[in-house]
Amino acid sequence: MLLRYGTNPHQQPARAEFVDPARPPLRVLSGRPSYVNMLDALTGWALVREAAAACGAPVAASMKHVSPAGVALEGRVDEVAAETFGLDAASVGPLTSAYVRARDADPRASFGDMIAVSEPVDAELADLVRRLTSDGIIAPGYAPGTVETLAAKKDGRFLVLEADPSVPPPVREAREIGGVRLEQPRDAAPLTAHLLTRSAPALAPRAVTDLLLGLVAMRHTESNAVAYLRDGMALGIGAGQQSRIDCTRLAGSKADNWWLRRHPAVRSMTFVEGVSRTERTNWRLRVVEGDLDHRETAMLSAATRGFTLFTARERASWVGRLDEVAFVSDGAIPFRDNVDQAARHGVRHLAEPGGSTRSSDVAAACREHRITRVPDVPRLFRH
Repeated sequence: MLLRYGTNPHQQPARAEFVDPARPPLRVLSGRPSYVNMLDALTGWALVREAAAACGAPVAASMKHVSPAGVALEGRVDEVAAETFGLDAASVGPLTSAYVRARDADPRASFGDMIAVSEPVDAELADLVRRLTSDGIIAPGYAPGTVETLAAKKDGRFLVLEADPSVPPPVREAREIGGVRLEQPRDAAPLTAHLLTRSAPALAPRAVTDLLLGLVAMRHTESNAVAYLRDGMALGIGAGQQSRIDCTRLAGSKADNWWLRRHPAVRSMTFVEGVSRTERTNWRLRVVEGDLDHRETAMLSAATRGFTLFTARERASWVGRLDEVAFVSDGAIPFRDNVDQAARHGVRHLAEPGGSTRSSDVAAACREHRITRVPDVPRLFRH
């Protein structure tokens, strides 16, 4: 298959070849993928396929640069997410709810995403995607008329891929770099509820689901990686950082931003005519981030009919109400500072491989913060 271009537009020609041409894992229904499109689509499909099987519910992921910006199970769409995407919260269907919850974790990062869903696309989801800025979608099927709806996006350049769920994941995987071919078994370490409850039998079912979803997400996220999750959705994912504490801080700030967007002062912001939904979301994010400069403040004043900035005390008070959050790390937590940081974002349940030289300090920090720790899950590095 001739690709639109490689990682960058100047890397041409670029190709993709099916390992088994007799059983291709996907079909291109519309558009022409780039190298990165294929990486995002294949990684996203692997993530939602595995997560749906592990959690027993429809799953959606919003992929950017070969890592999920968000991932979620089907579930309740709150009023903030419904307003963000122009939906009626009371009538959102299962698959659409999964994608809305996935994209709402970090709507700014999800701008121009590759969508991956575990179930066939229905008319409701296609209509929503039609109105959003995305590069493409991969799904195991499409309801009648939905391919035509999606293919019309971006003047026909929107990518529509159909995954074949009957094609099993490969047993081995390989890559070439610098004249060297590297090969290894695919990471197929079992990720199950029993893995979590064997060392933490008191975990509530909701916590088990959140941790399990987080583990699957970490398997398909560039390392180092951590995730904060609650109610079957990621609130913040920190990916591709050399330092684990940087991942924990980055993902924690995303979780805080998600929660602060639920503050009454942010919800009550009203905008003048002509300000798009995307611009409204970005302005709300800038307000909750709390570092507007004079130029931005003037621009926001012109775009709204009034707004209120948080004081440090108001911000801390609202963030302190975030609770029952799960935290998953793809590698062993090396120092207790990760736990101290995670506790600031409402974490009550934590899963990590354990085994670092300071695991006793990490365990002590969890006890101090009353965090249930699952210390023996597999390491899930991805490079």
